[in-house]
Amino acid sequence: MAAFGDRALAGLAFRYVFLAAAYRKARVNHRVVSQAVVVATGVAAGGHREVLGFDVGDSEDGAFWTAFPRSLKARGLAGVQLVISDARTGLKAAIASVLLGAARQRCRAHFPGKVLAQVPKGSAEMVAAAIRTIFAQPGPDGVREQPGIIAGMLGRHPKAETMLRDAADAITALAAFPVLHWKKIWSTNPLERLNKEIKRRTDVAGVFPNPQALLRLAGSVLAEAHDQWQAGERRYLSEGSMTLLATPPANPTEVATPALLTA
Repeated sequence: MAAFGDRALAGLAFRYVFLAAAYRKARVNHRVVSQAVVVATGVAAGGHREVLGFDVGDSEDGAFWTAFPRSLKARGLAGVQLVISDARTGLKAAIASVLLGAARQRCRAHFPGKVLAQVPKGSAEMVAAAIRTIFAQPGPDGVREQPGIIAGMLGRHPKAETMLRDAADAITALAAFPVLHWKKIWSTNPLERLNKEIKRRTDVAGVFPNPQALLRLAGSVLAEAHDQWQAGERRYLSEGSMTLLATPPANPTEVATPALLTA
């Protein structure tokens, strides 16, 4: 289990946490197998980003996915209000069981592809455009209502309709947070950039001799990114807008007033 820099997180509240994984090959028990490099980054109360932790493990092992967020909590991770991730089964289950009280935003960049796989190619462009309107709404009520409206238009494609209705809560979780934050929390794209750099650096090695070697190289990439974020003066989100999240609402669906959210 890799705790980034073995640094304790106690006393630091990370309101937003991004979770995603890249997949590389390594030898385990004389076999070449897929290994998941799972990474967590967070946005602290002041608006700065940090790399919170990372690990390497069997992508098919449910215990691995659960152990990772538990290791973050053991180091003091607290105050998480929203977790942004893709829909990998292991991550979904881990978030639900370990990060209690945090909402989950399903990555808007990955979701449309899943729906489009259920419709004919001739309808794909229309359906993709309709899904984009969910995130083009000016306020939270519109965001929450739009998936149902679009699903009602997909009667000819029942699998896509069902998928959209089932995912509605996960893809609209951002509606409970400041509008100014939406573009920064509606996808895992910021973390995907880190994963691309991990892939680029690890492509040179091809198949790693063991998971520990993969862990070390991934760790060096993440350490560089973490140091750059710490040295930079630019915040991921403004400190002023982060004050809207200072006290988690008693009702998870409660949001600040529209005047504050759109200021």
